[in-house]
Amino acid sequence: MSKVRSAPDVYILIATLGLLCLGVVMVYSASAVMAFREFGDSLYYLKRQLIFAGLGLVAMYFTMNVDYWIWKKYAKIGLIVCFALLVIVLIPGIGVVRGGARSWLGIGSFGIQPSEFMKLAMIVFLAKLLSEHPERLAKFTTGLLPPLAVVGLAFGLIMLQPDLGSGAVLVGASLIVIYSAGAQIKHLAGLAAVGAAGFVGLILAAPYRMQRITGYLDPWSDPLGSGYQIIQSLFAIGPGGLVGLGLGASRQKHSYLPEPQTDFIFSIVAEELGFIGGALLLLLFLLLVWRGMRAAITAPDSFGSLLAVGIVGIFGVQVFINIGVVIGLLPVTGITLPLISAGGSSLTLLLTALGVLLNISRFAR
Repeated sequence: MSKVRSAPDVYILIATLGLLCLGVVMVYSASAVMAFREFGDSLYYLKRQLIFAGLGLVAMYFTMNVDYWIWKKYAKIGLIVCFALLVIVLIPGIGVVRGGARSWLGIGSFGIQPSEFMKLAMIVFLAKLLSEHPERLAKFTTGLLPPLAVVGLAFGLIMLQPDLGSGAVLVGASLIVIYSAGAQIKHLAGLAAVGAAGFVGLILAAPYRMQRITGYLDPWSDPLGSGYQIIQSLFAIGPGGLVGLGLGASRQKHSYLPEPQTDFIFSIVAEELGFIGGALLLLLFLLLVWRGMRAAITAPDSFGSLLAVGIVGIFGVQVFINIGVVIGLLPVTGITLPLISAGGSSLTLLLTALGVLLNISRFAR
């Protein structure tokens, strides 16, 4: 393995910093009204975003300069710790309930989501496992099932919270890594059919998920209930037009659109900055994905390649789900827009992961 380092991919760095800066601006714009109403401080969410963005940038600088293969050494330990956190967060009195899900560990307004740590830990573990024994994937029972069982266990614990959004990102990114490592299409297709049936079962098992599906198919059938979020989101996006109403001029953030600073922040972007602003944001994400995949293709070893694919997968899947929900393409599920939405542990962990991706790009062949 070549250990000659070059400069990190400047396009990944530009896309990351561009998205982060835009996110800080939009978090303030989307949250100022609600923050003043709830906390008496219109800068409340902005301050939090700046704190966690600062922590994330420090972590990104660190991981960008630490050779990525060191994470291979701690892959199993990291996964075990994250599994322990997923169990601990389910204990009443320890796990904090927010938004109807017991997903947080912490005190007061500051906390961490173990599911966010699990996303990165799972990708590192799969990259290590599949890079060491790629030939095993040809066999279904001894090659493909073991990593899928680990992913399934993590997904099950996350669903006990319940947090379908984080679980979907974890599974989606993991499957991208497994496919990239050489899993056979026929095996994955069969599992996809089983997974689809299981997904339907999860929806039927919880009435609120069924209501979300109904609201997704016909929001106006229940405009004040299951269809409310999608309708208010579209009411924000529509008036934005080509150039938007202007930064800070959103109407929907005035107690109409739920979670304007997190899950539905793209609606505010489209309302205030219009089609042009929304398109530029998506182009920055596309730039990040493109250069991330280039880093994966040119990585000097299979571990680095699979690790890069997994990190890009986390971003790609999460952006797809968030934007899909906001524009009514997918049923509503709670998930943030990477680097843009207000966030704590999520923002810090994503920047940490991007630091690893930047480090991989430094060893491009």
